[in-house]
Amino acid sequence: MGSDDGHAERAEREGGGSTGAPGPEPDGGPSPRLRPQALMLTYLGNYVLGRDIAVFSGSFIETFARLGVGEHAVRSTLTRMVRRGLLARHRDGRRMHFGLTARSAAILHDGEERVWRRGVLNADWDGTWTVLAFSMPESWQRARHDLRARLTWAGFGSLGNGTWIAPSRRDVGAIVGELGLEGRLKVFSGPAEEPTDVPAMLREAFDLDALADGYRAFLGRWDRPDPLPDAPDDLARYLWMTTEWLQLVRDDPRLPVEHLPDDWPAVRGQQVLLELRDRYEAGARRLADAAIESIPVPPPAAPDTADAG
Repeated sequence: MGSDDGHAERAEREGGGSTGAPGPEPDGGPSPRLRPQALMLTYLGNYVLGRDIAVFSGSFIETFARLGVGEHAVRSTLTRMVRRGLLARHRDGRRMHFGLTARSAAILHDGEERVWRRGVLNADWDGTWTVLAFSMPESWQRARHDLRARLTWAGFGSLGNGTWIAPSRRDVGAIVGELGLEGRLKVFSGPAEEPTDVPAMLREAFDLDALADGYRAFLGRWDRPDPLPDAPDDLARYLWMTTEWLQLVRDDPRLPVEHLPDDWPAVRGQQVLLELRDRYEAGARRLADAAIESIPVPPPAAPDTADAG
């Protein structure tokens, strides 16, 4: 499947472009604004990752037309992704093809892990929290931004005054590795002790209402017998659905299930996602493969671990 500006701004948030695809608009609610780069990453993760191919630009244009993304927006997105190291150009005669880079492959593998393997529920939490505190001069604005982005990407929430928490033990060194903040960070791990009000702490550090609203909006669009009846085909539905879900889970810190409301909408959301994957996946792949013109290319070099996030 299928985020430097910091890990939390990778992929779509790294500047997915100002032109938003219209996206689905079922009766269940208004469409999410799915930018072309977010949809592009979903497409690449599903139909290019692991195949060692570069795809003809016309194939992207043909496929994305069914999503309401015009040729100009597709070409602009491809160019922007090349500039950010997310795609590599490969010329074959007069035709331009685009393939993955080590960086985009790492981002796509991360998305695949989050969506299809790890899931949204932290049901085996051992009671451990990771607590990080940092202190740096106000003039270090770029370093502050990068650190906060990486911590958010890794599932940390802010308690204010430079203190961040995450459920479970986290390898902070791998998260902040090359930022050069040695001596500026303090990291601890262990259980919360009395009289800590854990539910209150979670609401302070994480915007649970916004997370829940996102999952409810997803359910409003997809938890129905015939989602998006006016969509052109199953490929469009599959790309819209998985892109929206990936954006939700990238913002979800996977909080311990015992500290979430009993009716937490991510539970039903994940069930709907898996049910609709079974319905759409095979047909979507047939359509995607039929539209792909490609050339073989060498696999991307092994990604830099620190950049993989």
